[in-house]
Amino acid sequence: MGSATRPHVGTRPAQSNGKDAVTVAQVPLFRLYLLRAGYLFLGGGLAAWKWPLFIHHGTAWTPMEGVVNCMLAALSIVALLGLRYPLQMLPVLLFESAWKVIWLTVVALPLWTAHRMDPVTGQLAGECLLVVVILAVIPWRHVVRQYVLNRGDRWR
Repeated sequence: MGSATRPHVGTRPAQSNGKDAVTVAQVPLFRLYLLRAGYLFLGGGLAAWKWPLFIHHGTAWTPMEGVVNCMLAALSIVALLGLRYPLQMLPVLLFESAWKVIWLTVVALPLWTAHRMDPVTGQLAGECLLVVVILAVIPWRHVVRQYVLNRGDRWR
């Protein structure tokens, strides 16, 4: 069975810039299922962890606790949309990956290398290291073609 018969999905024309529309690179079906698994891991995990807090929170949250809990609950909802629209929702996974990699690099790594990591920061670093699951399911060739090599939308 050659590559011409291998099923591909997720193909759509890119934004037209006055010339013929360029077709977005095709992503194999198995990659879409891996991507969906990543959305389920992120969205389902956050839903299982954060949504019960809204039902059973007896004490008032500090403003920052409220912001964090509400943002993570919203992130879980948006990530679950990725089950239906895996390629269109890629920016959600890219955002999730970016902030965790930045935090691990700028906050956790310096504390760890200086032997000053406290237990709370160590636990948070362990949770953030789960980003490797998300990084593993992202179709990076598609990301590079779509967001780096492809022309952006016109400005005027």
